[in-house]
Amino acid sequence: MFSQEILRKRVENFQRLMKENNIDASMIRTLSSFTYFAGVKWLRPALLIPAEGEPIAFIFKYEAEEFMEKSWIQNVKTYIRVEELMRNVSGTIRESAYKRVGFDYSIERDSYVLFFELFKKLNAQAEVVDVHALIMQLRMIKNSVEIEAIKQASGIAEAGMRKAINAIDVGKNELEIAAEAIAEMMRKGAEYPHIYVTAGSKPRVHAEPRSWKKINPGDTVEIVISADHNGYYSNLTRTVFLGGLSSEKRKAYEAFMKTHQIVEENLKPGTKLIDIQNMIGKLLENEGYRDYYVIGFAHGVGLLPEEDPITTIVGPHRQYKVMENMTLAAIHAPLTIPEIGTIKFEDTYWIKPEKPEKLTKFDYELTL
Repeated sequence: MFSQEILRKRVENFQRLMKENNIDASMIRTLSSFTYFAGVKWLRPALLIPAEGEPIAFIFKYEAEEFMEKSWIQNVKTYIRVEELMRNVSGTIRESAYKRVGFDYSIERDSYVLFFELFKKLNAQAEVVDVHALIMQLRMIKNSVEIEAIKQASGIAEAGMRKAINAIDVGKNELEIAAEAIAEMMRKGAEYPHIYVTAGSKPRVHAEPRSWKKINPGDTVEIVISADHNGYYSNLTRTVFLGGLSSEKRKAYEAFMKTHQIVEENLKPGTKLIDIQNMIGKLLENEGYRDYYVIGFAHGVGLLPEEDPITTIVGPHRQYKVMENMTLAAIHAPLTIPEIGTIKFEDTYWIKPEKPEKLTKFDYELTL
């Protein structure tokens, strides 16, 4: 998908940041960052990037040939057993006499605390530091190829949403609706699509679809979709109101759409995310929904469905300024109203100089 020139430049930019922070080398264990630098998604990711010189990939012996065919990285050390992988990594660090070593520690698979603690124990001679924020300095800003992939992912998300909505029927369970959408997105080329379905009047912030929760007449059904294309994601959320919008549901729907308008008018370079958050909070307080709103209106979208800045769960990220060529999903936080349910409308935006471009296109007022 990306040329060797682009991928090498990514590594060089990261090496520059490491030098500025007196880091001798960094171990990349998260799948998304491994993909960012290597140019190919590879399970059991292990990539050592020195501050100077070529990166080293540690690959299962019988996968090495295929990896080198697909990645620009040709400096590969192989292993068969996990113990060999650990020895290879630690041995390389000791032989190179690295004193300060970065470790990519994030919120995703392959970045478990177990691996981090084991890495520190096996490399006790070196100071181990978290380099996640340095990597995200690079990843938060997208180039034209990444933007195009997210646009394609948006189209797949829309197809999944249509399929999910068409599958809604009284008596069906959340899992059945999710299955229809997942199958459709995979047919369209998504390799790792994801979906939440939340039905009924008892709100949930996020939850996997449940096989035992059936759709009832008058339910509110929230559908959250993440679809990928060439490794890059787009997020799309819509809420469907069975039996139409009662006066209470109409009031909540219209309040949420007012917050959506605030985002589209203010999500521009130089604006702090917290300032937009405060505008949303004030509006919802005035509308009477202060106690039903989850703080954190946006998050990044890219090699993960949810990546930095993540304003819902990482408070300091709310202080980030919006930058051109970010891709952000908003509004991420729902209204959770007892006796009504979960209400959310979320789109993926590409940040441009004057105003954001909405990459997901789908109707808002949805009733069955």
